Amino acid sequence: MRLRSAFALLLAACLLATTVLAQKPAAPAVPKPPTSDDCLACHGDPSATGANGRSIAVSADKFGDSIHGQSGLACVGCHADLAKTTDFPHAEKLAPVSCATCHDGPAAKYDTSVHAQARRASPTSVAAACKDCHGTHDIRPASDPDSPTHHLNLPATCGRCHGNADIIRRGRIAIGDVVTEFQDSIHGQALSKSGLMVAPDCKDCHHAHDIRRKSDPASPVFRTTVPATCGKCHEGVERRYLTGVHGEALGKGRPDAPVCVTCHTAHRIQRTEGATWKAQVLAECGSCHPESIRTYRDTFHGQETQLGFLRVAACADCHGAHDIFAKSDVRSTVSPARLVSTCRKCHAGANDSFVKYDPHADRRNYARDPWLFYASKFMEALLIGVFAFFGIHTTLWASRAVKPGETRSSRPDDGPRSEE
Repeated sequence: MRLRSAFALLLAACLLATTVLAQKPAAPAVPKPPTSDDCLACHGDPSATGANGRSIAVSADKFGDSIHGQSGLACVGCHADLAKTTDFPHAEKLAPVSCATCHDGPAAKYDTSVHAQARRASPTSVAAACKDCHGTHDIRPASDPDSPTHHLNLPATCGRCHGNADIIRRGRIAIGDVVTEFQDSIHGQALSKSGLMVAPDCKDCHHAHDIRRKSDPASPVFRTTVPATCGKCHEGVERRYLTGVHGEALGKGRPDAPVCVTCHTAHRIQRTEGATWKAQVLAECGSCHPESIRTYRDTFHGQETQLGFLRVAACADCHGAHDIFAKSDVRSTVSPARLVSTCRKCHAGANDSFVKYDPHADRRNYARDPWLFYASKFMEALLIGVFAFFGIHTTLWASRAVKPGETRSSRPDDGPRSEE
């Protein structure tokens, strides 16, 4: 009897609970986010414009071919504030798209860049953001030849800002139009004309996302880092440079030690075999060695180069280019042990007597060559004396040629002579 009563009470409790649950209102259904097809129903119209007249059209084909379209990412994957929207058309102004949601690594690097710093400093900055380089709805991987970040296309992409005079002015970009300079360089020509994938583009020297000012020690184009950056491609040259006097000076922290861009420039790099480079390299060496270039200009070699003849020896022909050593170093091409062989590169008959010629003779330096010093002083005195003597002689002769108070018009005119 008791068992039946307990069972009846349990059954009644279950019926009561079922009734209460049946009367409780159901939870509202979560709105289904719009699909990309829903968005393209409006934005796929090429004539679609916003309230301000700006085009809001999105090409379905371009989006479909993009890396996001190919991966199945929907519009609301980037425009997250529309994921729960049920009212269409949606609000005119949407929340900014955050690429860091998926690309946190590149975003963190970009945050340290000069572009990000400029945008943080001014809301109206023209500094590049993600979309300025990668695009918006037609983003393609860098390996795609049609991508603006493809190796061969990147200089033109960077040139949208760094080759645009208005943006250079508004952004106060001190270095000016470097893209045009780069396009005319050996690197730019190798990319645009030869299509060489091994030729460097902008990112190879400046990086892609974490681009920093050249004054930043963490920048790959910071002065002391430049040799390593160039050495990524020119490894053999870097090794020779580091063993030379310039590389050793850089390693010791000398602030005036030349690096690659000191001689070759950063964006206007030319072929070293060309006549233009050979004519300019003397000025480059002379910018650090003014006394050497002054004495070189006084010699036959220097005077010939000033006349435009480039078949005579210049700085690198005697001293080397990258592995330059002090004259006292046996490795130096101008050391006493190697000087004959160096001169024989141009003068086949060079011998020990021939190399006594001083290629940097300085007539003003008594300690370097006393005989030349005194010979120069004698020639200067002789020149001054000759001009002084003949100046005085000419003056005295002129004074005797004309009598005092007599002019050509006051002289008697005997008239024409008649023949007898």
